[in-house]
Amino acid sequence: MPVSTHDASAGARFAALTEDLGILYGGDYNLEQWTPDTWREDARLMREAGVNLVTVGVFSWARYEPRPGVRDFAWLDEVLDLLHAHGVAVDLATPTASPPAWLGHRYPETLPVDADGVRLVAGSRNHFSPASRVYREHALAITAALVERYVDHPAVRMWHVGNEFGQVCYGDESAREFRRWLRERYGTVERLNEAWGTTFWSQRYDDWDEVLPPRRMPYHPNPTQALDFRRYSSDQLLALYRDQRDLIRAHDAERPVTTNFMGFFPLVDYWSWADDLDVVADDAYPDPGDPDAPADTALTQDLMRSLGRGRPWVLMEQAVGAVSWRDHNLPKPPARSRLESLQAVARGADGVCFFQWRASRAGAERFHSAMLPHAGPDTRVHAGVRRLGADLRLLRPVVGARVPADVALLFDWESWWAAHELARPTTRLDTLAQLRAWYRPLWEAGVTADVVRPGDDLDGYAVVLVPQTYLLQHDAADRLTAAAERGASVVVGPFTGVADRDAHVRTGRFPGPLRELLRVSGEEWVPLPDDGTPLAIDTRAWPSAASVATSVDGAARATTFGEMLRSEGATVLARFAGGHLDGLPAITRTAAGAGHAWYVGTVPTAPVLARVVEDALAAAGAAPVLPGVRAVAGLEAVRRGDALFLLNHSAADVRVPLPAPATDLLTGAPVDGEAHVPATGALVLIERQP
Repeated sequence: MPVSTHDASAGARFAALTEDLGILYGGDYNLEQWTPDTWREDARLMREAGVNLVTVGVFSWARYEPRPGVRDFAWLDEVLDLLHAHGVAVDLATPTASPPAWLGHRYPETLPVDADGVRLVAGSRNHFSPASRVYREHALAITAALVERYVDHPAVRMWHVGNEFGQVCYGDESAREFRRWLRERYGTVERLNEAWGTTFWSQRYDDWDEVLPPRRMPYHPNPTQALDFRRYSSDQLLALYRDQRDLIRAHDAERPVTTNFMGFFPLVDYWSWADDLDVVADDAYPDPGDPDAPADTALTQDLMRSLGRGRPWVLMEQAVGAVSWRDHNLPKPPARSRLESLQAVARGADGVCFFQWRASRAGAERFHSAMLPHAGPDTRVHAGVRRLGADLRLLRPVVGARVPADVALLFDWESWWAAHELARPTTRLDTLAQLRAWYRPLWEAGVTADVVRPGDDLDGYAVVLVPQTYLLQHDAADRLTAAAERGASVVVGPFTGVADRDAHVRTGRFPGPLRELLRVSGEEWVPLPDDGTPLAIDTRAWPSAASVATSVDGAARATTFGEMLRSEGATVLARFAGGHLDGLPAITRTAAGAGHAWYVGTVPTAPVLARVVEDALAAAGAAPVLPGVRAVAGLEAVRRGDALFLLNHSAADVRVPLPAPATDLLTGAPVDGEAHVPATGALVLIERQP
């Protein structure tokens, strides 16, 4: 089982790098695709654009080792020397995400097997089984050769292990490792049978050798087996990362080591990984055509900051323009690329990087945008790249600064996995969609949130939001109760506290461990008709009685999912008005010690949910970072250290009153009385002292 290897020096390693370089700026440099003449041109253009860090070698294994045991690093020597001479630091990657074709040809057992039993082949990337001993031996060998050669090279300032870990294998070696993992977790087959509930459908196991991954089956797999295989797969990849990280650390105790996460990625539990990285790094590709992208991106950035315990993180990959892997790839104008980069800095990033530096001429990503496009440097895209480089140099005063947050937003990978197994009341109740919907009112109000794991310390948070946490243990429930009793607002959403750690449904009325706190209980989960059900709002019962009727304005409906509830002392704020749940409570509120607790037993329309969140904020005294920002559509306000970031995601210029005179770090201009933020523009304000 993974054990945290977090140490106090982890953040210090990355801080030492940014204290030297400032905000890291650059991208992936796939130099194996180019000739020495191009390398020299690239180094010059990088320096002119303000690039100070590039990631090198992610997909270079076949170039390093064109055939077994034959290694060629001379070309990399030349490039690292060249980059160092031009003032460009290197994040040197282990090339283990994409083995050379000869490895799978000579050792087929290194190739992954899917759930249907099909062994996949080389020719793309990620073609390895994390459980393969032969793969791991070769991966460690090439990593050792790379580290031993370049550990003292002055260009190398950070190490990057693999790339976007997320590989899953169902083959025989994975079955062997899965059984080993299960033995460590459960100890005996009897305990495994108990945890998996194998009395159902005659699934009982008599021997460890009978246990397999959840391969293709005639009907629904055992949900706890599937959950444990997700846990195992994440842990197996973490062990693979640790092998390479530990090898690097044995040679280099000073430079930071990281790998790149992928936001709310469903195949790896980043809570269990985060303490093993010296700095959290993320790859983010929001869709330019998605109107919800700015808020959803902010949520992901808050997650990355939270995974790193509030320390600065790195936006390791993003697109400067269009991607190449959607069916219809809308371009991203330079102004939007700049705005998204500044948004990351506002929410704690001390690194802003792209995939990739120079656009590829061949391969699957040849139409993916790059900092240096096919058309060359005399382009709008590259002009935007240079402008961003200049902007980031001006933001050096925010390096290392923290982002304060009054709100905690609960999210857990294991609960997400368990809630999305087959055979549940509805597939339409989506954990991530719930999380995003509950976050949106915070984003619009200019209230910053940390994303926390159930069971984490909640001291210091005025509001705790629990959109949907299907697996909720008693210790986590106790933390929520304690938070409310000391004065916090706690708001809980539907399908929460349903199951225990083994994904067994709790007996009795739900939500079991929170029933006493919420003073409400339920007996039936009820998917709603396609058009939903009206909600009857009791305006007299709401804390904001004077404004609630106006704010919901006839849009009060329950959608997707509801619960058959009864109040056990809680005030009913809204009831279902029709259908299977007619007249029953849908939204409740109760006093809890010095605080309050809300229960939202449905998926309400956005205005209703926003009103619940706003009332919870008001009850706890959680104020926005800038009063009045809610009234300005598309304007995002975030405070980082002494800097107030105002980010305009709309297509129109906006104005917002300021409480004190300030100076814009990006222009040096004074801003008094009112801030004018141009369309798709940004201000970074430092309060000016009299």
